[in-house]
Amino acid sequence: MDFFKPKFAFITFLIGIISGECHAQEQTSMPLIITIDTKKQAQTIDNFGAAGCWYAEGIGKFWPTQKKEKIAELLFSQEQDAQGNPKGIGLSAWRFNIGGGTAEQGDNSGIKDVNRRVESFLKPDGTYDWSKQAGYTWFVKKAKNYGVDKLIAFSNTPPVQMTKNGLGFKTEKDFRTNLKPDQTEAYTNFLTEVLQHYEKQNLRFDYISPVNEPQWDWTGKMGEAKQEGSPWRNDEIAQVVKSLDKALENKKLTTQIILPEAAKLTFLYGDTTHSSRQVQQFFGKKSPNNLSNLKHLPKLVVGHSYFTENGDQETVTIRQQLADTVRQYGVQFWQSEYSMLADGFREGTKARRSTMDCGLFLAKLIHQDLTVANAAAWQFWNAFEPGKPDFDTRYYLIALQPNANYTDGEFYQTKNLWALGHYSLFIRPGMNRLQINRNDNLSPLEAAQKVMVSSFADKSGKVVVVAINYEAEARSLQLNLKGYSSGATYKRYVTTAASGDNLKLYPAGKIGKAVSMPPRSITTFVINK
Repeated sequence: MDFFKPKFAFITFLIGIISGECHAQEQTSMPLIITIDTKKQAQTIDNFGAAGCWYAEGIGKFWPTQKKEKIAELLFSQEQDAQGNPKGIGLSAWRFNIGGGTAEQGDNSGIKDVNRRVESFLKPDGTYDWSKQAGYTWFVKKAKNYGVDKLIAFSNTPPVQMTKNGLGFKTEKDFRTNLKPDQTEAYTNFLTEVLQHYEKQNLRFDYISPVNEPQWDWTGKMGEAKQEGSPWRNDEIAQVVKSLDKALENKKLTTQIILPEAAKLTFLYGDTTHSSRQVQQFFGKKSPNNLSNLKHLPKLVVGHSYFTENGDQETVTIRQQLADTVRQYGVQFWQSEYSMLADGFREGTKARRSTMDCGLFLAKLIHQDLTVANAAAWQFWNAFEPGKPDFDTRYYLIALQPNANYTDGEFYQTKNLWALGHYSLFIRPGMNRLQINRNDNLSPLEAAQKVMVSSFADKSGKVVVVAINYEAEARSLQLNLKGYSSGATYKRYVTTAASGDNLKLYPAGKIGKAVSMPPRSITTFVINK
C-alpha cells in the first residue's frame, strides 16, 4: 500500500488545485450588485456637449454635403438604425466660438496655424458682417435642427480692435486682460449684438461665456502664437460680467452668463493668484467681486478638468474638494472643457494608448466629474481635430484627415465619441443623478480601476445606468431597483474594443438578474418602469 501513497497524495493535490480554481472562478463570477433608489437624488443634469472650434469653419463652409452631414449626424442624432443601434451620440449642448478677428489679419495675426485664426463679425469701421464664421454657423444650425437643447457661445478674446496690442493674444506677460480699459462696454455690446443677431435667426444662445481660462498668460511671439486668448484677473472678470449683465438687460435678452471657465478645477476653490478661489470670489457674500445678485448670472461656476487627473488619488481628491466648496457656497458646477492634454490618461506609462484605452479613460473622467464633483453638465474639447483614429485619440471625438487647404478630407469615429455617447445620448437635460449602493462597498478611489457605476432617472420613471468595466476580464453585474418589479426589462448598449461595438445594441434583459459585461467595456442600461 505504501507504493500507492505518493500517487494518492498527488491526486489529492490535483483535486485541491482544481477545487481551489473552481472556488476562485465562483468568487470572480459573483455579481457586483447595484441597488438604486430613485428617491435618493443628487444633482439635476443640464447638458452633455462638445465644442466645435476652429475646424468647424472649413468643414461647414467647404466640405462636401454628404460628409459634413454625416459628421453632424454622429454628433447630434438621437435616432437609431434598423438594427436599433444609435446613429449618433445625441449631444444636448453645442459650444460656439465668437471669433476675435485674427483670421482677417492673416499672418499679421501672429497665430501660426491658419486654422486657429477666427473671423470676427465686427468690422474695423464698427459695422457688422454677418456672413463671417459661415462654417461655424452651419454647425449651429445643424445642432438646432437635430434638437440640441442648449447652445453656448464663448469668447477667447475681445475683437482685436479692442485689445491693448491689436492682437488676439498677449505679448506682455503681466496676467492682466488684453482688453483696453475703456473698451469694456464696447466688448459686452459686441457680444450681445452677436447674440441678438442669432436670436433673430431662431438660433437663441442659452448661455454666453465672456472669458476663457483666465489663469493662463496667453502670451506668444509673432508667428508662434497657438490661438486666440487673454488672461483675466478676478476683478477684471467681475467688471466685464457686470457690464455684460447690463447689456443683456438693455437688449431684453434672456441668455444667461456662465463664468469663469477656469483653466483647472483647482483654481475654482484654491491657489493664490489674482484669478484663483473663484467660487469664493464671485459668490462669497463679503467678496468685493461678488456677482450673486446679477439677473443674468445663475449660481453656477464653470471649470475645465485638464491637468487634474494624474492618477486616481489626485482625480478623486480634487473633485471632492471642489464639491465641498460649491456646496458650501450654494452654487452648481459644470465641467465645460476636457480632453487628454496631460499624460494622466496613459495610466503611469509613456506607451501609446489604443482608441479604446482613451475612450475608457474619458468615460472614467466623466464618471468622476459627475459622481464625485457633482457636475451638472459635462462638455468635451474638441469635437473634431486632425489626427488618427487608432491610437492616442486624446484631443477629439472625430479624427480628421483633411486635404492641404482643409476644404475636404476624410473623417473617422473614435471610441471617445461613443464613450461620451454612453452619457449624452441617454442622460437627457432635466434628469437627476441617483445615489447608488454597491455590495462591494468600494469607494470612488477603490472602484477607479475596477467597475464604476452611475445612475440617472427622469420624471417618468425611466432609469439610465452607465457601467464602466475597467478590468481586463468580464465582470458580472446585477441591477436592483427599489419600487420596480423584478420583471422590468432593460435595453443594453455596449462599447468594446471591437470595431463594430460602438454603443451597439446587445440582447435585452431583466433587472434583478446578473449580466456579464465584456472586459474593458462601457455599458449603458435603459430601464423603463
